[in-house]
Amino acid sequence: MSAVKNIIKDNYNTMLLIDYLRIAIKDAGFSHADISKTPTGTRVALHVTRPGIVIGRKGSGIRELTERLEKDFGLKNPQISVVEIEKPELVPAVMCTRMASHLERGTAFRRATMWILKQIMEGGAMGVQITISGKLRGDRSAFEKHTVGILPRAGHHAEMIVDEDIAHVGTAMGRIGIRIRIAKKEKLIPEFEMIKEKVSKNKQSENGKVDESKKTKVEEPKKTKVEEPKKTKVEEPKKTKVEEVKVEEPKKTKVEEVVVDDIKVEVVKVEGKVEGVKSETEQIAKDEEKMKDLTTNEDEENALKWLELAWKQ
Repeated sequence: MSAVKNIIKDNYNTMLLIDYLRIAIKDAGFSHADISKTPTGTRVALHVTRPGIVIGRKGSGIRELTERLEKDFGLKNPQISVVEIEKPELVPAVMCTRMASHLERGTAFRRATMWILKQIMEGGAMGVQITISGKLRGDRSAFEKHTVGILPRAGHHAEMIVDEDIAHVGTAMGRIGIRIRIAKKEKLIPEFEMIKEKVSKNKQSENGKVDESKKTKVEEPKKTKVEEPKKTKVEEPKKTKVEEVKVEEPKKTKVEEVVVDDIKVEVVKVEGKVEGVKSETEQIAKDEEKMKDLTTNEDEENALKWLELAWKQ
């Protein structure tokens, strides 16, 4: 048998083995298996999310799996090791089996798709794309694509960053296919890196050590602040209050004579209001007080005349 036929036969047996492991340890969250041949036998490393289910009670699960691999798949002295997956949300095979189990239970395909998308993005993925195809709603087959985040689809980054896996589910309506593609941030290689310090080979010492004082540092350009022109405030002219000056008009005074009980009374009115009242009795009393001060007869005569004139008026 030629070498090409041996390679094809080994790859075919590996494919059958992985398909068997997907079904046998489905509950353990199987992702992939690393198979390597050694002089003593064949090493098989199983990557799962729950190692306890694969190992079984007192190693019974691994013993049964070892016998099956040796008889059915012809592996010589298989040595099985179990590796736990740290972030199962970033492994497409694990998420495909989870979504397939949801669809088998009868969950709506869109609800299951959105739930898986949310889990993967919360796990730290850069982007996700889930394609589901088959008899989703009726007799006719259809497909839907749901994408979240950044997912390169062609070129070098698509080959290096993106991992994908496919799973099939048998439902009452028919067979449904699930394809999940996940872009990981950890595998992203930056195209440019800024090196702050550069060391020339000529300045190295004989011992191979480099003097720290002779390192040339690449200084980053200083940022210049552009000052904004200051806004000049235009002061508005102050409003001057003009006080109104009230000019008081001269008050109109009237003197009226009123007779009360045969006595004349003078009433002084200012703008219609009564300001004072002068009666004859008050006037006589004032005149008598002035008469007391007069000592001479001439003064008395003058006083009498003054009184007569006053009465006549």
